[in-house]
Amino acid sequence: MTTTAAPRLHTGALLAVAVTVVAWASAFVAIRAVGASYEPGPLALGRLLVGALALGAGVLVSRRRWVAPTRREWGLILLCGLAWFAVYNVVLNAAEQRIDAGTTAMLVNVGPILIALFAGLLLGEGFPRWLLIGGGIAFCGAVLVGASTADTGTADVLGVVLCLAAAVTYAIGVLAQKPVLRRLPGLQVTFLACAIGAVACLPFTPGLLDDLATAPVGATAGLVYLGLVPTALAFSTWAYALARMDAGRLGVTTYLAPPITIVLSAVLLGELPPALALVGGAVCLAGVALSRRRSPIRSQIR
Repeated sequence: MTTTAAPRLHTGALLAVAVTVVAWASAFVAIRAVGASYEPGPLALGRLLVGALALGAGVLVSRRRWVAPTRREWGLILLCGLAWFAVYNVVLNAAEQRIDAGTTAMLVNVGPILIALFAGLLLGEGFPRWLLIGGGIAFCGAVLVGASTADTGTADVLGVVLCLAAAVTYAIGVLAQKPVLRRLPGLQVTFLACAIGAVACLPFTPGLLDDLATAPVGATAGLVYLGLVPTALAFSTWAYALARMDAGRLGVTTYLAPPITIVLSAVLLGELPPALALVGGAVCLAGVALSRRRSPIRSQIR
């Protein structure tokens, strides 16, 4: 019996990872398309409201009992909700109004290296040689991406900065979420974090109402898709996988998102990143991969 249970668990986690990566890759394309009709803040609020409603329904029909978070767990959930759900979504939406979906995906995916750096700085994990080497290479890649947009206006450079800010909030969210998943159900944690993010974005309500009144049906359908699939579904499958896999290994799987995003963007939007941005993005991802040769945070958040 035990020999058959382990493969099932492993297969379930891998399936959850696949769903997460594809859904998040599609989100970059959807945000780019919907952003023509919705401002960054209202788009984040609409997406999070839809996601919170869907996740709340999932919690209600779930057979798993509600587990009361401790004070420390509430603090980590609050941090995850504010950083990864609220701030991340707003800055990512703003970035994609300035640069294409593929470039955004490449830059945001320096997040795993930031997770390792934060763990070394804040959790006492240290700074292994490969982490420093990979970080330096990834930084050079980000500079190349920035250079590829420098001759098209300051707004594009600002977009690169916003992408890196999104990567920082992504890293903070993962570091805050992982310890909570040791005891609390993933669906419950995801719902609470999404609801907290939605509440934090409530000041954008007037803008959301204005955009809803003027946006075409297709754009509003895209907003609903962002709330249901890349938010409610993908963050739930991510939490499921994160509770069962090493965070370092799981972070590596997100490297598949940029190439998927580039293909989807080319097919659906007719957009491709500049050639130098493609080179810079490849350098970024190579640097992140090198930094994971010796995972510095596995023992801490496993």
